[in-house]
Amino acid sequence: MSADDVTDRYARFARDEAPGRSALYADWAAGVAADPSLAAILARLPQTRRQPPLVFAVTRMLGAPEADYDVWAQWVRAHADEVVAETSTRMLQTNEPQRCAALLPALARLDGPIALLELGAAAGLCLHPDRYSYRYERGREIIAVDPSSGTSPVVLRCRLTGEPALRLPDIVWRTGIDLHPLDARDVGDRAFLEALVWPGETGRVERIRAALDIAASHSTPLVRGDATDPETLRAVAALAPSGVRLVVTTPGMLPHVPRAGRERLIATLDDLDATWVTIDPPTLYDAWDPPVVAAEWGGFALGIDRMPVAAVDPLGASVEWRAGDPPGRD
Repeated sequence: MSADDVTDRYARFARDEAPGRSALYADWAAGVAADPSLAAILARLPQTRRQPPLVFAVTRMLGAPEADYDVWAQWVRAHADEVVAETSTRMLQTNEPQRCAALLPALARLDGPIALLELGAAAGLCLHPDRYSYRYERGREIIAVDPSSGTSPVVLRCRLTGEPALRLPDIVWRTGIDLHPLDARDVGDRAFLEALVWPGETGRVERIRAALDIAASHSTPLVRGDATDPETLRAVAALAPSGVRLVVTTPGMLPHVPRAGRERLIATLDDLDATWVTIDPPTLYDAWDPPVVAAEWGGFALGIDRMPVAAVDPLGASVEWRAGDPPGRD
């Protein structure tokens, strides 16, 4: 990828992705698109490490000021080697515990006890849905779900439509697989996860920081590996204790997996003695049963074993339940 390709990529980000979410990132991206010298620096990065949110997060983590483009660009030029070196070792690992608010209605349908295996776990913040509190807002009604110990330091608020079952899962074992697991106790990894929050997204840093504290206080081993490799996935799944229900989750992971790996992973999940719970764009693959009609589906889809059960915000801000919930659980 040449500097011209970097320019095009950042212009597209400034035009189509940043507006309405982060004015600062829109300004920085537009600046890169109009600045050949900055584009040349970013062209030194591996092609898979040039995404604007990743580059911007790394610069902020390293100390770049959250100021207008000229100030930021001057800092990048002065620290170009450091930025290239650090960004080359990082990857986008948005670990948003709020996604648990979208996962919970699916997990609540499943009889426990549960062994929870998350693919693309990052620091494992979505491996603790039973340790968070939830406040589902359905019209004027607030439905509170709390751990038995009381209100959690992490309180997830979510707009709800429909009447799914809502209860905390009984999780007796948990682990995750990630190409580059992050350690919730590591100062650098914590700083990186916080930096991945876009400027202007209020409340997310505080939520992630509190979730990191919960993850750090519980020893949850994460496995370094490629979850799309059938042998790796089967080996980790085999570690789950016998006599419990294995639940494999992929919340927001599959859009970042190339098609061949995605198809390989779904085929392996079909062969596992496990329940698969996922949050995905409804048009990402043809595995839904029944098929999803994109024009009739808003947001992402929450699925259980290929069955779409709810339309959800990709980061868990809303749930529109679409599956009938029988008196008993699955």
